[in-house]
Amino acid sequence: MLNKKKRWHAISGQPLTELDEKVMYWESKGKLVPTRNMVRTPEQIEGIRVAGKLNTGCLDAVEAAIHPGMTTQEIDDICMKYCEENNCHPSCLNYEGFPKSVCTSINEVVCHGIPKKEDVLQVGDIVNVDMTLDYNGYYGDASRMFIIGGKTTPEKEQLVRVTKECLEIGAEAAKPYCFVGDIGHAIQKHAEKYGYGVVRDLCGHGVGLSMHEAPEILHYGHKGTGMLLVPGMVFTIEPMINMGTWKVYIDADDPYGWEVISGDEKPSAQWEHTFLMTETGVEILSR
Repeated sequence: MLNKKKRWHAISGQPLTELDEKVMYWESKGKLVPTRNMVRTPEQIEGIRVAGKLNTGCLDAVEAAIHPGMTTQEIDDICMKYCEENNCHPSCLNYEGFPKSVCTSINEVVCHGIPKKEDVLQVGDIVNVDMTLDYNGYYGDASRMFIIGGKTTPEKEQLVRVTKECLEIGAEAAKPYCFVGDIGHAIQKHAEKYGYGVVRDLCGHGVGLSMHEAPEILHYGHKGTGMLLVPGMVFTIEPMINMGTWKVYIDADDPYGWEVISGDEKPSAQWEHTFLMTETGVEILSR
């Protein structure tokens, strides 16, 4: 049940805008609506866009170098060097004890994989590289899947492809004045056609002025549920799709308590972009 205190207020002394009227309408219907500070100013959007382009450049640098026999520590080294050369900061580094600059999640590792010298990429591995960087106080966030050596099993190839389709379908469902549940419903429906599990313990999120902000963007759910999404909001969609169960666990051998493993240890995949909600749909800020 919503807190009775209103989340959205018109600016005192100013006429109601179309945005005000639509948000206040849905709030009157008992829907969860954003607070005004979740709507970014044009200046903030431009800053986030620049950070997103830099973040994409970092992932491009990884894509140009990734190969069989490479260690995930070498991926971290590429990301650190890129950030140093571009005067930005890798946001994951030392975030709540995370020891590296980027997440590298191989095969059954769902997310938050920690780069290591002993993790050597083999032909047929699938690996998610998830990068977030901070440039002048603005944040870019995205991840990509890589098939090492360019070939893997048909089952893994399908998982990687379908997960990317889930991201695209979720983005198509994200319309101005839609709800978070509309995105999750579309993703879940597509993934479950293939018998895949949509991870529920982790989600997308608001981003831009810090690495993790409201709202949470669930990748499963029902239409018309969750927070109202309005023009000017910036958030990630990053479905984590497991070949088997949607359940996950934290690797007991990880001394940092970060690495998330699929519950049945079957492969998992993830794709992520940062999106700006506009008057006509979403714009990708991370490419």
